[in-house]
Order: sequence, then C-alpha cells, then structure tokens
Amino acid sequence: MLGADIMIESLVRHGVEVLFAYPGGCSMPLHQALTRYKDKIRTILPRHEQGGCFAAQGIARTTGKVGVAMATSGPGATNLVTAIADAKLDSIPLVAISAQVPRAVIGSDAFQETPIVEVCRGITKHHYLVTDIKDLCRIMKEAFHIATTGRPGPVLIDIPKDVQLEQCVPDWDCKMNLPGYNIQPRLAKPEQIRQVAAAIKRAKRPVIYAGGGVITSGASEELRELVKKTGIPITMTVMGLGAYPNADPLSLDMLGMHGTVYANLAVSECDLLIGLGVRFDDRVTGKLTEFAKDAKIVHIDIDPSELNKNKQAHIPIVSDLKPALQMLNEVVEAPEDISDWVAHCQKMKKDDPLTYNKEFDGILQQHAIAELSRLTQDRETIISVGVGQHQMWAAQFYQFKKPRTWLSSSGLGTMGFGLPAAMGAQAANPNALCIDIEGDGSFQMNIQELATCFCEKLPVKVLLVNNQHLGMVVQWEDRFMAGNRAHTYLGPIDHDEWEGKGNDIYPVERYPDFVQIAKGYGCGAATISKKSELIPALEEMINYDGPYVLDVAVPYQEHVLPMIPSGMTVKEMIKS
Repeated sequence: MLGADIMIESLVRHGVEVLFAYPGGCSMPLHQALTRYKDKIRTILPRHEQGGCFAAQGIARTTGKVGVAMATSGPGATNLVTAIADAKLDSIPLVAISAQVPRAVIGSDAFQETPIVEVCRGITKHHYLVTDIKDLCRIMKEAFHIATTGRPGPVLIDIPKDVQLEQCVPDWDCKMNLPGYNIQPRLAKPEQIRQVAAAIKRAKRPVIYAGGGVITSGASEELRELVKKTGIPITMTVMGLGAYPNADPLSLDMLGMHGTVYANLAVSECDLLIGLGVRFDDRVTGKLTEFAKDAKIVHIDIDPSELNKNKQAHIPIVSDLKPALQMLNEVVEAPEDISDWVAHCQKMKKDDPLTYNKEFDGILQQHAIAELSRLTQDRETIISVGVGQHQMWAAQFYQFKKPRTWLSSSGLGTMGFGLPAAMGAQAANPNALCIDIEGDGSFQMNIQELATCFCEKLPVKVLLVNNQHLGMVVQWEDRFMAGNRAHTYLGPIDHDEWEGKGNDIYPVERYPDFVQIAKGYGCGAATISKKSELIPALEEMINYDGPYVLDVAVPYQEHVLPMIPSGMTVKEMIKS
C-alpha cells in the first residue's frame, strides 16, 4: 500500500468517521487516498485550517472520540497551531496531521516548509515526523493511544510527501514502542477513598468543586450519585458545565472570576473543598492564598502534575475520576448534619441571583441567551461559544443539563472557536440543534466557515450578540483604565465610538452588515433590535432548515457581573 493509503486506512481502523482536511501541494497524495475511502470516511473541506482543527475539536468535545484535522505543509501546518494549543490546555483528544516537504529537502527552506514538529513541541502531548514508511502503522496506533489515554491531549503527525508516495506491506498488528509512557490505569487506593469518605462524614460546610475532568472521564452520573448520597452543594468550572444540572437546588452554578456570588462565597466559607478534575486555575482561584483558605482540600485528578501545582491539597489522589467516584459512592456516608450549611447556601443563592435589567427597553445579551435557553431546553441542543463577554454570559444564563453539550475554549481563550466548533459538533451529531453563541469580534475570526456550513449541509445556527466592540476588553477599559478606548471599537476609525465618545448606548452605525454577509454565503439571516422581536426571531432561527445567523443589536456598555478582578478575592467582588 501507498503511505497515504496506510494513513487513511489507519484512520478508518481507529474509528474516525469525519475528517476536516484542507489540501495543498504536499498533502495531495493524502487527499487522493481520501477519495478512495470516501465510502468509509467523510472528508469535510473547511475554509481555513484553523477552522478545520477547531471543528475536529467539536467532534472530540461532544463525543469523547479523537477529532482529526489535516493540513498541508508550511502555512497549512502553522494554521493548525492555535487549535492544537487550545486542545492541549483543555485536554481534548486530537490528532493533527500535517504534510511535509520531501525528506531530501527538509531543512533547506524548501517551498512551503516549516519545522512544524519543533513549532509544536511545547503544545502537543506528543509529536512525530515520519521518516520511514515502515513506522507509519506503529505511529498511527501510538498517536491514537496517546491522545486518548491518561489525560487526553493533541498529537501531531508530520508526514513528508515522498513517504506518502512510497509503498510497503502494512503491519496492522505491530506493537507500540512507548518507553516511559505510563499506560497503567491510574486508580485511587482504597485507603485514600476512605480518607475522603471520613472527611465528608466530619465536614460541616463541604463544597464539591467539579471541573472538565469529570466530563472527560465520563463520570457525570457518578458525580450526580455522590451529590444525591451526601447532599453536598456543588459548583462547576467553565469546563465542568453540564457535569451537573444547573437547575438542581444543590447546584451553585459556576465559580471563579465571573462565577456566581453564592458559589464564590460558599467556597470561601467552606471547611471541606472536594476538587474533582480541576486545575485550580487562576481564573477560578483569584488570590491563591485566600482561596478556600479555611478548608481541608481533597484533589482528585488523573494527572499527577496537577496535584499541589497551584494549591496544596490535604488529600491529593492520582486517579481516573470515574472509578474513584464509583469507589467513593460505595463507602461514602452523608455528613452528620449540614442542613444549616445547605440552607445558608440556598439563602445566598436567593439573595444574590444572576440577573439583569428586565426593564431595559431593548435586548440585553443576558436576556437573549436566557430566552434561547428556555426555548431549547426540551430538545437535544449543543451550545458553542466564541471568547469574550458573550462566552461568560452563556456560561451564566444557559441552563445545561448534560455533559458534552457545552463547547468553550476555556484554557487558551481563543476567539474564533465558536463557529467551527459548532460545525464539528453538527457533523458528529446530525440530529442535534447546534448553536454558536457569538460576539461580533470573535465571529469575524472564522466567519469564512459559514461557507463550510452551507456547502456541507451543516445547519449550524449563530446567535450573534453584536455590540460592535471587543466587549470584554472594553469592560476592563471601563473598570480599570478610565474608559480609554484602545482599539476596541470594531467600526470605522472616523466614528466617535473609536475614541469612546459615542453619545448613545448603541453605535450610530453598525458595521459590517452581517445579514448581507451570511446571505452571500447562502445562509439564512435576520437582524433585530427590539425586545418584541426577540422570541419570534429566535424561533425562526431554531426552525430554519439550514445554517442561520441572527444578528442581535445589543448595548456596548453592558458588563459581565459579578466580577472578581484578576488576583483579587471574593471580598473585592464587583457586583454592579
């Protein structure tokens, strides 16, 4: 078989059903091979390699399977870099395949050559440059194994064009060669689990702090059983949303910089914090020394490097979360009496709910997202977001019930993530309603993927909360820089808003015309600004047969609240 055929056959054998791939000179043999496998693998042509790699993440994040993206050498490969880094920070199983110039000219600055393995060395879980076709079967087997075992992550495979065109007899039963890669299951010891159960039994003010690791390990049901058995209030990180239903009385929703008042207060007051698949990230903790400073800390994570990295744990446990929670659920008993604590948490939740100005005459971002949540609760819905204010409002006001229905670039915070991620989710979940909640800045980073949605019959919906600004940066300018506008207005530079001197809550003119752009790509589209238009417009978007962009005019002075400024504590929380 040709090297190119071996690679595509390997993808099929590893269960890949959809591949996002953009061709070029060095990857043409791979694309020719894909045409020979078109009955076994669907190849989707993105309009940008970054979009394709984020779409592959959309598959991985919604299914738990490996997402695969492919690009040609040089600029094609470097266009994958941001999405690879994104997958590394959010622990997403991804295989990125880049073509490379022929072996004979590697290192000679050949046309469209970049040393992509060196470029990506610090942002991959592992990486390969294929120099011998006889290694290809083993490399493919190892790549999928590494991407999915332990803490998942991205693996890069760089394959020169001449290797793609060589022939050999593939050894599908080859053995992997991974010295130093610990593939033993990481399981908590029974005595460690008993320690956790004893700490829960004695706790007076416990809180569960659940992160993306719960979803990655498929432990959402075990988490729900733990909460049911113990009655302990639970808060989630941005990555953990969906692990536990927002609507449940014991849910404290999201914690952290833009988390709820009640979640952050509960963590600051608790005497036992049970961290499950979390990183104690700076956006959650604020000032580390003050975070849960009176609490005994349990930290369970599959990655030993995360334990005691940011916050010292009293009971650190290296373990896959699913078996750890199964073991804990077998022995755990409810705390002796936490009724007062639970009542206190419920009171804080009632006293300081997430809210917005319901009397506002136009459409607020929070209102649009809350109504979208209400209208889509009873159907299979997957929400993706870009990065910025709209991302945080979606995390606050969309009510999630199930894991793998929320796609957010959380660790890297990559603008332009939302549309291609929704595109990948739609390809992997054809019966789901896939909606990208966007801001106008983030949307324009990968707006070209509207073409992919239309041409590949992927009916992704875009709820565009359009404030004409880079809203999150504007919020920091307003709060900490006396409102001085430093290149955060997205309209023409001769508008007053460019210097922050606009006289209205909306810019006088809106730019660009997103409806015209969307229709140019063949998508359905509409724009609204009146409150009375919101629900009919959302219903039209949801029911539209094909991709659709709903452009909603929203004020640019609105801030995401509450907010704990970077490096501060719950005592410095801004509520208004």
